[in-house]
Amino acid sequence: MALRAYVPERMTLDVDILIHADDEPAAHAAFSVAGYHITGPLSIGGFTAHASAATAPIDVITSSAPWLEEALTTPTYDVVGFPVMPRPYLLLLKLQAGRSQDLADIQRLLRGTSVEERSHMRTIIANADLDLVEDFEALCTLADLEYGS
Repeated sequence: MALRAYVPERMTLDVDILIHADDEPAAHAAFSVAGYHITGPLSIGGFTAHASAATAPIDVITSSAPWLEEALTTPTYDVVGFPVMPRPYLLLLKLQAGRSQDLADIQRLLRGTSVEERSHMRTIIANADLDLVEDFEALCTLADLEYGS
């Protein structure tokens, strides 16, 4: 869902929610009380909540990253008004995940971004994990080749 704040929405089979790791027990309890079936844990931290087999599962991703507070308190809003991760932090999460779909999403997220926006993203990525900067630069190049700079 967060992608639709920045790029045309793609079909997905689940919904992801990011919360602070300290809030996991309360979130787990709230989903259980609401009648959700809880599975997990997720390999990246968190759990999955299922309302029923007919509905999309909700992946509740947990983190205690130093940048999380800033990301959660400065949301962007999607086309229907839901709060979503700011683009630089969404991009960082997708870089950290590193799955092929995430890398494709990053290229789409980079489409049409300015030099200033990319510099800001690079700073956030470097502060979080310096090893990811080279991957970010390569994905910027690929996005420019695919979509034009």
